[in-house]
Amino acid sequence: MSLQQTATAIAGPRKGAGNSFRWQFLTPWLLLLPAFLSLASVSVYPILNGLWLSFTNTSLITQEHDFVGFANYRLLWVDDLFWNAWWHTITFTAVSTLAETLLGLAIALLLFEHFAFRGVVRAAMLVPWAMPTVVTSKMFGWLFDGQHGLINYLLKSAGIISENVNWLGSVDNALWTIIFADVWKTTPFMALLLLAGLHTIPKSLIEAARMDGARSLATFWYVRLPMLLPTLLIAGLFRALDAFRVFDLVYVLTGGGPADSTETLSTLNYKTLFSTLQFGYGSAISTAMFITEAMIALGFCIFLYERLRRQK
Repeated sequence: MSLQQTATAIAGPRKGAGNSFRWQFLTPWLLLLPAFLSLASVSVYPILNGLWLSFTNTSLITQEHDFVGFANYRLLWVDDLFWNAWWHTITFTAVSTLAETLLGLAIALLLFEHFAFRGVVRAAMLVPWAMPTVVTSKMFGWLFDGQHGLINYLLKSAGIISENVNWLGSVDNALWTIIFADVWKTTPFMALLLLAGLHTIPKSLIEAARMDGARSLATFWYVRLPMLLPTLLIAGLFRALDAFRVFDLVYVLTGGGPADSTETLSTLNYKTLFSTLQFGYGSAISTAMFITEAMIALGFCIFLYERLRRQK
């Protein structure tokens, strides 16, 4: 050790070393501060403000803005329109997510195999998902038109029905028609996610199963499906949370009708906030939506955690 190094060790660290360390620690956070402020202004503040409004009777029509506590939530608990929309939303979310997951898995397994023009087919598969939802809604509105729609024409030509079916104007058919339109549009998204998951499965496992004499169904059930299950659950979680917020498809096709048979929480919330201008009660509906989505996400996460824990 040189004389200068010995003197430095005896004297200890320089006075500016502590300040330099603090600046090195603070600099990344200072650089991230604008991003945090932007996210807080467009995300955190609206959420907190909406929660606060749910405890008021704010209305642009009556010009009231008083704190009413849990009055909006008590009214929500006995509101038949809210529970009607809630059940429709849950039904739409459950049925569409299940159908899109099963169909997406089948498409992913098909596109995973090698065949001619596979790349072209994969690209074409994404066309329905890439189309704007409003365009999809108008297209299905024409296809399922009760008088001149193509679906009625094809079904009558095939002898399946004897007279036109009012798909979107019937209380019994409207919600299922909307679910069918959503499944057609969003199944490619699920297929894309599951196809990516299939590519993460080691080929050696598939080859080992085939060498042991396992058939295609057994290979899928005992090798591919367990390895793909975390991807299935994550994709299902993303799709369920997105389906729960459905608005544009319902609003364009039926507007929540006929007789509120396709009313969802998003369309009900829109009407409450922007048609009747009841900001307090509309914010309570938004909060109820958030709580329901949080419960759905929590259920998926618990199930996913248990599956991952068992695989270790």
